Amino acid sequence: MQGSRRRLPGFGFPNLHRENREGTAPRTGRSGTGRARVDRAVGEDGPVTGATGESKDRLSRIFEVLELLAGESGGMTVTQVSKAMGMPLSSTHNLLQRLVGSDAAVVSEDLRYSIGGRAVRYGIRIMDALQVRGLARKHLQELARSLGEDVYLAERFGNRVTYTDRVVGPRAMALDIRLGQRLFLHATSVGKLFAALDPELRAEALAGPLPQLTPATLVDPDALATEFDRIAAQGYAVSDQESYAGIVGIAVPVRDAGDRVVAAIHLSALEAHRSPDQQLAWLEHIRETAAQVERSLGRVVPD
Repeated sequence: MQGSRRRLPGFGFPNLHRENREGTAPRTGRSGTGRARVDRAVGEDGPVTGATGESKDRLSRIFEVLELLAGESGGMTVTQVSKAMGMPLSSTHNLLQRLVGSDAAVVSEDLRYSIGGRAVRYGIRIMDALQVRGLARKHLQELARSLGEDVYLAERFGNRVTYTDRVVGPRAMALDIRLGQRLFLHATSVGKLFAALDPELRAEALAGPLPQLTPATLVDPDALATEFDRIAAQGYAVSDQESYAGIVGIAVPVRDAGDRVVAAIHLSALEAHRSPDQQLAWLEHIRETAAQVERSLGRVVPD
């Protein structure tokens, strides 16, 4: 919130950017805390002004369009949105481009619009008591404290996998991945985990594109399919410098009482901190943390 007026995060920003189906190549900068920030460029101007007449109608249309996009995991074309909203095509296009510029929406290469990172983060703020996130928080804090590394909670929103919470460990890395940012399904540990355990996401990941983020990134569909099979069999995923050079990640699923995968717990660490024994220790701790969250969700987990 800024000033005396409540601000709706993600609305009213002019700069445009594009995101592909898997995510955007990160931009690394420097945050005020000295931690490197992995983010995408987003500009800002002022908040939405006015509370009557045209401004009020515009605000209502923004929420209606976002609600439409949130209900379509495959995205919508400008024509589909125009028809659903009963708006002129040009007005619909202008509104969608404004949402893209604010990262409240994203547009794919085939010109389909879907929910963007800022809209996801906005939803996270409103629903801070999201069951999984709220129940997992104390366990994430203990995991980060005991292992000394950064830990994340990841969730799926339609065809988007994103981090929804983070706890910085005592040995915090110089890497600050923004919550709500879409994660690559073929290169991150949580992306690979969700894709390996869900046929729809698996098919989307294997269909590509598979950008080469580092020399270790799996960009061959056959090799990636084999990796997904291995992850599904072993029940966890590892990203071995596949999304960022020098960074390793381990992800374990969190299941609810109905045995559905509702989240994943991810540890991110410098490759220099890892040894075979250390990786096994990390995995054991992450699995125990996931089991604690699952018990909180009502799942019967053997001791």
